[in-house]
Amino acid sequence: QVQLVESGGGLVQAGGSLRLSCAASQRTFTPRTMAWFRQAPGKTREFVAAITLGGGSPLYAEIVKGRFTISRDIAKTTVDLQMNNLKAEDTAVYYCAVAREFLITSQGDRYDYWGQGTQVTVSS
Repeated sequence: QVQLVESGGGLVQAGGSLRLSCAASQRTFTPRTMAWFRQAPGKTREFVAAITLGGGSPLYAEIVKGRFTISRDIAKTTVDLQMNNLKAEDTAVYYCAVAREFLITSQGDRYDYWGQGTQVTVSS
């Protein structure tokens, strides 16, 4: 069983930055696609960004384009999300998700493993 451990969440003022990290525990497992989703209180989970092992352009939700950057370290099987110019509406629990296949997609049900989530709170 692959476990994903997220870190880097916290409280930040609007306009500030945070960097989230996610590490896969099983070294023998190589995720082909890694992504971030988020869920705000009272709302459904939504896609944030995804990136594949083979390079190519990452996929971003329109609402975070130009502010968030997803990156991965293939050797360490980690994925990071650099979040700049944060807004109050970015407040949510952020989840890391990985897939065995190359399938850069915003559809959550296509991902095989999920982390427990890390809270991001942006004060206005």
